[in-house]
Amino acid sequence: MTSDTPTTPDEPGPRPGPGSGADRGISRKTLLRAAVAAGAAVPLLATGGVALARDAARSGDGQRLTPTPYCDDGDDLTPDQMEGPYFKPNSPLRTSLVTPGTRGTPLTVSGYVFGRNCVPLSGVLLDFWQADDNGDYDMAGYTFRGHQFSDATGAFALKTIVPGLYPGRTRHIHVKVQAPGEPVLTTQLYFPGEPRNSTDMIFDPALLMNVRGAGGGKEGTFDFVLNVDGDTGPTDPPTDPPGGTWASGHAYTSGDRVTYGGRSYRCLQAHTSMTGWEPPNVPALWQSES
Repeated sequence: MTSDTPTTPDEPGPRPGPGSGADRGISRKTLLRAAVAAGAAVPLLATGGVALARDAARSGDGQRLTPTPYCDDGDDLTPDQMEGPYFKPNSPLRTSLVTPGTRGTPLTVSGYVFGRNCVPLSGVLLDFWQADDNGDYDMAGYTFRGHQFSDATGAFALKTIVPGLYPGRTRHIHVKVQAPGEPVLTTQLYFPGEPRNSTDMIFDPALLMNVRGAGGGKEGTFDFVLNVDGDTGPTDPPTDPPGGTWASGHAYTSGDRVTYGGRSYRCLQAHTSMTGWEPPNVPALWQSES
């Protein structure tokens, strides 16, 4: 990030939507696809949100889309993209780009920021900018521009609108993502089912958000995976739930310790467990401690 752009958090971040992760053997993405195909209920976080940001996205004609990046063993980093001509430094610190009288379809974008070792990253700067409902960028002020920081769980949430179209591009949201003291990732987020996705020369299906209807608006989810290692934290003595071993159907909270297969694991984000999500299979949920 440029020297005149904030690089340290100065207000608590939000605690929104779901995170994601995968293991090369059995990925969370694969498990959820199987659950969706079988008509099973999607497991929920302890907070009531969907447990995975990376659930199955579909285009307007019902065709399954390429999944957005998910956290695994480090080879699915979020790809970078060009900055474009409309970036402005020194955007205001805010999680909502909507003001009284704002026109457009309401949109909330939420998710998590992970390191390549599947550890959620706190204090990550996310600087968003986008076009308004007419497809115009505000270059005189900071309309539809703002930065925020991921919270202690790596979560972020942005309240905005679905951006309008302008010549030559499909709908997109720009973002710069920077972990403290690390290089800046500049990229763009896209919407599934957009006719211009097939003609936009910059469009990358790996950067598709998962978008669903929400009343009169839309909800989008996306998890960033940065090319940095997250801090796994101290390995203090386990505080296992009753029985001490991992169990399906249990509501785990961040920091819980369990044993499974003779090894100790620490919970990284709150969730309700399900068969197939045993700790070795989902490193975005469980950090090995032995």
